[in-house]
Amino acid sequence: MSGVGHMVSGIVKLGALSLWAVSITVSGPAARAQQASPPPDFPEQVRGFPMLAPEKTMFPQVRSMHAMVAGGNNFVTEAGLRILRQGGNAVDAGVAAMLAAAVTEEDHFSMGGEAPILIKMRDRPVSVVSGVGTAPALATTDFYSKRAPLPWEKTARKPPIPSQGILATTTPGMVDGALLALREFGTMRFAQVAQPAIELADAFPVTEVLADTLKRDEAMLRQWPNSWTYFTSGFEGRLPQAGEIFKQPQLAATLRAMVQAEKEAGAERRTGIDAVREYFYRGPVARKMGRFSEENGGLVRYSDIAAFKAEIDTPRSCTFHGYEIVKPGFWTQGPVMLEMFNLLEGYDLKAMGHNSPEYLHTLAEVAKLAFSDRDKFYGDPKFTNVPEAVLLSKEYAAQRRKLIDPNKAALHSLPGDIPGYGGPLPDEGKEPLDVKDTTSLAVVDEEGNVLSATPSGAWLPSVKAGDTGISFGTRLQSFVLQEGHPNVLAKGKRPRITLSPTIIIRDGTPVYVVSTPGGDNQDQAMLQVILNMIVFGMAPQQAVEAPRFQTNALHASFGNHEYKPGDLNLESRIDVRTVEALKAKGHDVTVRGPWSNASAPSVIELAGTHLEGGADPRRGRFVDGY
Repeated sequence: MSGVGHMVSGIVKLGALSLWAVSITVSGPAARAQQASPPPDFPEQVRGFPMLAPEKTMFPQVRSMHAMVAGGNNFVTEAGLRILRQGGNAVDAGVAAMLAAAVTEEDHFSMGGEAPILIKMRDRPVSVVSGVGTAPALATTDFYSKRAPLPWEKTARKPPIPSQGILATTTPGMVDGALLALREFGTMRFAQVAQPAIELADAFPVTEVLADTLKRDEAMLRQWPNSWTYFTSGFEGRLPQAGEIFKQPQLAATLRAMVQAEKEAGAERRTGIDAVREYFYRGPVARKMGRFSEENGGLVRYSDIAAFKAEIDTPRSCTFHGYEIVKPGFWTQGPVMLEMFNLLEGYDLKAMGHNSPEYLHTLAEVAKLAFSDRDKFYGDPKFTNVPEAVLLSKEYAAQRRKLIDPNKAALHSLPGDIPGYGGPLPDEGKEPLDVKDTTSLAVVDEEGNVLSATPSGAWLPSVKAGDTGISFGTRLQSFVLQEGHPNVLAKGKRPRITLSPTIIIRDGTPVYVVSTPGGDNQDQAMLQVILNMIVFGMAPQQAVEAPRFQTNALHASFGNHEYKPGDLNLESRIDVRTVEALKAKGHDVTVRGPWSNASAPSVIELAGTHLEGGADPRRGRFVDGY
């Protein structure tokens, strides 16, 4: 990384910050909360560093003149910047960064996973690449409704579809999505953009988050000897620790074979990329994955993988205060943010005051309404009719806004009533299951081309497919089994995913590129960060660091699809008087640590004369530029 970048682990090596002394430059309750918050409890547990001036952020604002990359670790940002310096555009760099993430971030994402991608090329409209895999033909509602608990599942907590293991697998989607994006919007060959990932597969020093995740998942990894051997090879039968050099010869061999397929296809760039797609999806990789699945009790077959093709889709958008908010479609939860912005147009948020009781109550109630629509109406549009025009209309928002009581929290789901559309709400499990989460990626190049992606899936504890080095994903759990629901499991269907990249445009030009991990919290967190910037005038680093809320008064997208009426989680940096006022409105408030919010957005702002980046310190987010 160059000097302008920053990272969580580097701060730990320097010492630690007395974070409860750090404040965002806002006034009112949010600023007062900074003075009395308890010490931090985010994973790095930083302590004891000299006090900083109140106007300072925890991390310095990152600025650059030409290009910028945000991602989940320094290997990812370095890969993207390397390609940009070699003359690649934002898509070339984004694909390189995504491949690097797939090699080094298996704690949250790897090669068998998925990735929706937003791309805004200069002087062209935004395009969406759907790099999201589909349900195999053998995955039926009857199969899962009758299945026995797996060895690691408790009967009382058994989810409808397993949250881990080989029965939770869709077809891999990210690889084809990345290759399609490279083919249609990039300028480089696969060999060029894959080179950083190949070098990392040959060897990279293990990050703290990867080491910690491996240790946490040790018992589950032992369930699959192939995976256990993959991660312990070279370490005398134990898992690697942070800082040790991890080598992945199987994955490196797969990537090199993909490069060779491109080389043998000849000099034409697109033909070569098509050859890589064929090698992976209809050649040796797909055959090995299908065979391993069949031999080990999985449902994915070669024919499922061979049938998959990523697609270019049309984005969805809304306007808010002169900005155009652009999201992927209803096969994601992205339109939830559009519904929330439409609802919020009826309020003077700035007059309420940042993180005041009125402000947080309004945002939480708006989120509940939008997510209840998600839970009833959203699903793969290829398989279900989604009332898109209604859900995204200003008129619908005006009607829904009337349901919000300024003095009382809603304590049950309130989806809209749109005749002929939607289905039953998902069955609710009694207990949540552990979710392994996601990473995020954003790129801006010198020409003003931008890419925003949310790569996810095939996370630990993963099942490795034979000698490919590729992990099977677990996204099948995002389907429901209720017949008649738009998101009910079906052959060849995409699950309605939480992954939700964002591009914000003003006067036809991108001004913000935003993405975050965080499952169901993604659009809640990004909403607050975006409002921090466009309503309250915060710089990106201030915006991502400001204290946030999260509600789980929605049907979870994973595991047991649990619903928590009235749930409202607040970071302890929010003023205690605000906490009490929200309780008085009926919210089921839980105050957690000062940096405990489940998401960690990164932001790149195209500020006209330069670029500004923000990387959330709540977990390892990185941003760097030149």
